[in-house]
Amino acid sequence: MLIRTLPLALALASTSALAQQAEADAQTYLDRIAALDDAGPELNAVISVNPDAPAEAREAEAAGTLLAGRTVLVKDNIETRELPTTAGSLALADNNTGRDAPMIANLRASGGVVLGKTNLSEWANIRDDNSTSGWSGVGGLVRNPHATDRNACGSSSGSGAAVAAGLAWAAIGTETNGSITCPASINGIVGFKPSVGLVSRRHVVPISSTQDTAGPMTRTVADAALLVTALAGEDEQDSATVGVPRRENYHTGLGDFSLEGVRIGVMRNQVGNRNDLKAVFNAALADLEAAGAELVDIEFEVNNEMFSNSFTVLMFELRDEMGKYLASLPAEDAPRSLADLIAFNEANAAAEMRWFGQSLFEQAEETTDREAYEAAREAGVRIAGAETLDMLMAENNVAFLVSPTRGPAWTTDLVNGDNFNGSVGFGSPAAIAGYPHLTVPMGAIEDLPVGISFFGAKWADFDVLQLGAAYERVRSAELPEPDFQPWSPQEQQAD
Repeated sequence: MLIRTLPLALALASTSALAQQAEADAQTYLDRIAALDDAGPELNAVISVNPDAPAEAREAEAAGTLLAGRTVLVKDNIETRELPTTAGSLALADNNTGRDAPMIANLRASGGVVLGKTNLSEWANIRDDNSTSGWSGVGGLVRNPHATDRNACGSSSGSGAAVAAGLAWAAIGTETNGSITCPASINGIVGFKPSVGLVSRRHVVPISSTQDTAGPMTRTVADAALLVTALAGEDEQDSATVGVPRRENYHTGLGDFSLEGVRIGVMRNQVGNRNDLKAVFNAALADLEAAGAELVDIEFEVNNEMFSNSFTVLMFELRDEMGKYLASLPAEDAPRSLADLIAFNEANAAAEMRWFGQSLFEQAEETTDREAYEAAREAGVRIAGAETLDMLMAENNVAFLVSPTRGPAWTTDLVNGDNFNGSVGFGSPAAIAGYPHLTVPMGAIEDLPVGISFFGAKWADFDVLQLGAAYERVRSAELPEPDFQPWSPQEQQAD
């Protein structure tokens, strides 16, 4: 097959190699996108590309900046000046604002190069409650490079699939609740959801000012730390970023962290109901313990009021924040409100609503009680933060919490929608409270990747990255590489 003839080793080279030949590598990535995304297995992970990326990489490398011309794919709900920002919707197909989101301006200033835009679950998976992750009206369906008939999860599905397939050095995803960490886990890569406020959200198609953040999706924890250093920064027009305890960088000193004596709380009730996943997770825990970590089993049932409060927040803020974003668009004929988007979908139902509707859009349009919203926001953040994450770490005298991220990828089904295993994972408290969450590959089930999640206190982003890098160094599991084929059972090895 064509994919076998391409220089995969070069495309997945170390960051030092990339820095030495940025222009050539940018072109290699563009060639891989043409061969693997537009043709071959047709991953549909990339919506658009920047043909000037090789020349820009050459200039950035020559400037001697932090990223030195490394190429980054950007989720297509984040504005970049050279490409449209569609959020996957035909309603924004021509939304070329000519603006850089502040995080993209920071990326360029650090020598990063925008290689293109990645596909996503349309509107970051907030349009309907029966959607299929990874599908958008603009980009079609993202395919998982490890099993092309299985889901890439969402909403940063294209970013996860693209990094796993070696289509860029790194990608940027966004998360409201699970949208970086789930696709990272299922595609077998590193995903980091930073503390809300570390990275500006301005000029990003929004869901929630309380929970939204962007973050890196990469092959290694070191690369994630390097990219978040480039993206992070204060933005006076995003109040969540102002005055936060932000580090100058998040990538130096990762190797200085020792697991010896580090107390880590194991969220046993969130390990899930799959024995095969438990076995992979227990092997990862054994690696941590062998390196000196002290593991503390924690039995805890989440207060479900947190979820209902968060849902109220998302519905209220979606209508409010989407209206503000749409009103800022320079095109005279752009939609200006959530109501305009609902009307567009109704008028273009054959293209936009063949497989699922817009029940969440419609519910958000009717969620207007500000007093109820403010009460829900206070309660949700408090329960998820102070009464869950902070309490668990304090009462158990642990510095971090750990759980599996998700189970393996499920078979994609556009007719019936997603098939999540809700018994696995502990990501929602960190998402709702705005705390850091890092997922790192820990192995596979039937050649399908699964990840391990590390959680820490608010603003403990560097500590969580250090822990993830330390686990990476001691990990004993063999990680699968994408084969760009539909999934099929492999013969079991004899004992």
